[in-house]
Amino acid sequence: MSIDTAVVAGKVYNCLTSARQIAPFTDGLPHFNQTQAYEVTAALRSLRKASGEKPVGRKIGFTNRTIWEEYGVFAPIWGDVYDTTVFDTDAGAQGQLSLSGLSEPRIEPEIVFGLARPLNAGMSDKEIVASLDWIAHGFEVVQSIYPRWEFKIADTIACGGLHGRMIIGPRHPVSGWKPDILLDKLASFAIDLTCNGKPVDTGGGANVLDSPVRALSHLAELLEEDTSNPPLAAGEIITTGTLTRAFSASPGETWATSLNGIALPGLNVTFS
Repeated sequence: MSIDTAVVAGKVYNCLTSARQIAPFTDGLPHFNQTQAYEVTAALRSLRKASGEKPVGRKIGFTNRTIWEEYGVFAPIWGDVYDTTVFDTDAGAQGQLSLSGLSEPRIEPEIVFGLARPLNAGMSDKEIVASLDWIAHGFEVVQSIYPRWEFKIADTIACGGLHGRMIIGPRHPVSGWKPDILLDKLASFAIDLTCNGKPVDTGGGANVLDSPVRALSHLAELLEEDTSNPPLAAGEIITTGTLTRAFSASPGETWATSLNGIALPGLNVTFS
């Protein structure tokens, strides 16, 4: 059965702009696959750009292999992030982020990079680090237009990679680290996540395909085979996937992190 990717993108866009949920596309289109879903990604980007939004980077999802069984998704995905969905905050300050308009939002602590140069498939970890401008710690708020977070991998790609919003802490120039030291710390640091002052989960860089840098490498490889979407370009913001499990987020909650083993400050954010 042929898939009209423009129709699928239109349905996704309507859900994202109205906080509505629908049944997964794979329920009615069992042969809907990842290649077709990334064609939807391109069509959805066109719709969002036509509405005035500007793509500013990508989010990588399902890089944390410890949650694959929970969601029934067993490979990383990606989606676009926009100037309307990405926000900055200062470390130590009480960040604020609205959950309004998001469907079943969940919070994910992540490592975020800014690209100084394009990334290509086959680059070594050191070459990737040399292509980075800055590194930061952030929270991505993901959402599901599919009720109860039940879907297949093509569904997650088609809805923009489950991206909702993102808040980024202070951006630290990568030039402040020696490449070997930064690579070691990204693979070994730990993180603690709390909600309203109570411990919720622990995690670390190794959860993200062994290191957030490996997540970048994987994304570059995915894009090399993708004829519908552009490669990674200088200036893009890339968030690399959750360091812990993802947790439901609600207005009035304050979530915080502390990082150990890497010189990045934790974040504090209150949802409204």
